[in-house]
Amino acid sequence: MQTEPVIRIIEAALFSAGRSLSLNELKNLFPEDSQPAENEIRAMIVELSENWQDSSIEICETASGFRIQAKALYSPWVSRLWEEKPQRYSRALLETLALIIYRQPVTRAEIEEVRGVAVSTNIMRTLLDHEWVRVVGHREVPGRPAMYATTKQLLEHFGMKSLDEMPTLAEVRDLEEVAKSHELTLPGIETEREAVQAQQEQEQEQEQEQEQEQEQEQPELLVEEQD
Repeated sequence: MQTEPVIRIIEAALFSAGRSLSLNELKNLFPEDSQPAENEIRAMIVELSENWQDSSIEICETASGFRIQAKALYSPWVSRLWEEKPQRYSRALLETLALIIYRQPVTRAEIEEVRGVAVSTNIMRTLLDHEWVRVVGHREVPGRPAMYATTKQLLEHFGMKSLDEMPTLAEVRDLEEVAKSHELTLPGIETEREAVQAQQEQEQEQEQEQEQEQEQEQPELLVEEQD
């Protein structure tokens, strides 16, 4: 098989997959007796990337392989294809995730020690449900608390090949200082007003749940008194 058909097959596969494809998956697209070597596939991917430099799409290398995606420049328009707005995450959740990324493996108590406040069960459940973090073991201390670390799914979600692409802690602090000095809101982080509102809504929901539980318990108490 000539080089030209192979590169077009790889291009079509990446375009159609809707997810990252590893070099092995791309190699297995072809019969065993005519499979290109992984270094040849990688060279073709580089060639495709060069061909798309002036295009609205690009090839991104992630922890799971390679995928085609729209360039970030066009996200304001592409995002309108989906009616649902992207989920916004609280500062508390993002701070918890950041601590796991930079200090992994880390326990919940260690996260709370750094943040100075308790980490809610909902935050840990959200991170686990998204498969951004996982339990990798237990600290050999009384109670044997679970230790958390990041996953490949986290890298895939944020389009990263490895955690080496994350900014250093110093760069993160600099970014936060710039945001504060210019009264900016970092993407995906709730403003103070939004955080207060979310907290109030959560408290109201908890009160409603408690009232419902009490109402469900009252008939049982009446029955017991009659008996």
